[in-house]
Amino acid sequence: MLDLFKTKEAYVSSDTDHFGITTIAFYHPAQNSLPLDLLHKLTEAINVAGSNSETRVIVLKSDGEHAFCAGASFDELLQIETKEQGRDFFMGFANVINECRKSPKIIIGRVYGKVIGGGVGIAAACDYCFATQNAEIKQSELSIGIGPLVVGPAVIRKIGLNAFSRLSLNATDYYSALWAKDKGLYAEVYERRKDMDKAVEAMAMKIAGWNPDVLAVHKRTLWAGTEDWDELLAERAAINGELVLMPMTQHAIKNIKTGVKS
Repeated sequence: MLDLFKTKEAYVSSDTDHFGITTIAFYHPAQNSLPLDLLHKLTEAINVAGSNSETRVIVLKSDGEHAFCAGASFDELLQIETKEQGRDFFMGFANVINECRKSPKIIIGRVYGKVIGGGVGIAAACDYCFATQNAEIKQSELSIGIGPLVVGPAVIRKIGLNAFSRLSLNATDYYSALWAKDKGLYAEVYERRKDMDKAVEAMAMKIAGWNPDVLAVHKRTLWAGTEDWDELLAERAAINGELVLMPMTQHAIKNIKTGVKS
């Protein structure tokens, strides 16, 4: 089947229907990898939806026919020349996660296709996540010489430390969507995308009809204990900003980008 998204430019879109369901979608032609500009736009879209009184619930998704999110943009990782630039790049993921955490609106994740690296953190930052059976996950950071430091708190919160240890140390292996569901990353997994989309719509419609003030209070209880994440994720972004400059890391990224086996 022709991939209609293959030649499209990267974007983040946001649309609110008359029920108050705001759908935020992101897309990048390189397997929905995320450069800093796209991370900024995604953070802004979540912030605007969270502040909009017309928004009752947020659905977060990616577009395209392949990966939900391939994580960080390798092109941008290779362009980082200083630790300050590195920190700024990884703050892009920190800001998305923190915006999801602090949003007063319930965020429903809609995951179709493989989820890699930072993409696992974005899925974990959703309050309730639907996925299809092809939504395998891989926490690949250690294999390229950085740590899953920024996304780690969000992923550990969802799947626990033991599962995160297994996922992150087997950094070259994919884990099935059913494994991710069993560990708590996904709430529901469907064989067919259209069935998942029906379930996402049904849940969004239900939540859109509930008291938004009560939902905001409930959301704060769900994220209790994460109040220090602004500082924590910033500290971890700074660490990865230094690690990405290491020669072994740059070499590994170049090899993966060009398809060369180390």
